[in-house]
Amino acid sequence: MKLYNTLSGKKEDFAPADGPVKMYVCGVTPYDRSHLGHAMSYIIFDALRRYLEYRGHEVRHVQNYTDIDDRIIARANQLGIPPQELAEQLIAEYAAEMEALNVLPAHVYPRATEEIPTMIDMISTLIDKGYAYEAERDVYFRVSAKKDYGKLSGRSLEATEAGARCGVGREVEPGENKEHPGDFALWKAAKPGEPSWPSPWGPGRPGWHIECSAMSVKYLGETLDIHGGGVDLVFPHHENEIAQSEAYTGREPFVRFWLHNGWLYLDEEKMSKSLGNIIPISEGLEKYGADGCRLFVLNSHYRSPLTYSEEGLEAGKRAAERLRLAACLPGAGEGPPLDPEAFRRRFIEAMDDDLNTAQALAALFDLAREINRARDEGWPVEEGQAALRELAGVLGLTLAEEEVGLAARPFIDLLVELRDELREAKLYQLSDKVRSRLAELGVALEDTSEGTRWRRRG
Repeated sequence: MKLYNTLSGKKEDFAPADGPVKMYVCGVTPYDRSHLGHAMSYIIFDALRRYLEYRGHEVRHVQNYTDIDDRIIARANQLGIPPQELAEQLIAEYAAEMEALNVLPAHVYPRATEEIPTMIDMISTLIDKGYAYEAERDVYFRVSAKKDYGKLSGRSLEATEAGARCGVGREVEPGENKEHPGDFALWKAAKPGEPSWPSPWGPGRPGWHIECSAMSVKYLGETLDIHGGGVDLVFPHHENEIAQSEAYTGREPFVRFWLHNGWLYLDEEKMSKSLGNIIPISEGLEKYGADGCRLFVLNSHYRSPLTYSEEGLEAGKRAAERLRLAACLPGAGEGPPLDPEAFRRRFIEAMDDDLNTAQALAALFDLAREINRARDEGWPVEEGQAALRELAGVLGLTLAEEEVGLAARPFIDLLVELRDELREAKLYQLSDKVRSRLAELGVALEDTSEGTRWRRRG
């Protein structure tokens, strides 16, 4: 298997260094509702984890919650609630949405506020080693002490000036007490009305970057196999993670493979909570279903940007239904069994080539067409269907019928009852019209000896 490593800028053969695959994925900062851009990233890394496990690797997956942040504090103040209450509400909502998207839960979800002693120990060690310094109760990392600083993003220290924008739109935080404009905060002194924790430098809270280093080293060790996140995190977040982690442990590399997914765009801008141009995950699930959302994401290469469109998501929903029907409708008769091995090989070759899910899906749809052809010719399709369900599962597709919302059920029941009454009255033209209209809405009717049953078709 080859994966593109942002650090080297090329595809490299992947295998874990020792034992389980140690994979850390940057989690959400819960200050507002999660959106389809978040879903895109976590669907991609879920597919990576599932494929690694499918190929026989054990995976140790850690994903954090940044549950203390300037934006959480500001939003909580707007709402008039404690920051931790806001964070917990949004974490619970996010977890429910990930479950609905069929994203496997991480093995550990550390919260930044619960790991502060580890961060304080790490900061103290960095000060002792000369990599960090205190400045009026703030603590900064000294980027000039790390001679290879900038190796992930390709940014030199000379290019790192206070307030200068990097290529992905994040700013280098300015500060009058810094030795160098690129130095970044490891500990922030407490401000009135903000949550704070005691430390050797006075009450305060950790900086953003130190949180992920502390949590990844604590739960996965000093060297990770894979660190994932969006391309917007390359600089400064992941660059700073490398610097402080390698300075703290004295070991290189901190991460063997850096994987970054592309942005999800809406109206030519990155979908972002800070910009306010978001489509909530719950809205995507309601309209297109989990499999539809997954197919929309996975039908492009993970490193490529993706543009939100209702047409694209609707196409994903229809494609999910095609796969589901191919996997579920029974065959009949006798004939040569469908051999799925060629499709399985194509799927594996695609996924081995830097997680090329678009080509892997092409193999699935070709297999689905072969299943439908065999069924039409009266041949058995069970082996092909088993392979289709197996490989779809590697991509996290359930191929299950969507559940109709609770609010719609009484109305569908009423229409089914009305149709039955029209049939009893021999008003067949009207009863057929009700059936046709329900079919257009994705509701299939089945007349049985026990009455009419209905189910959602997609």
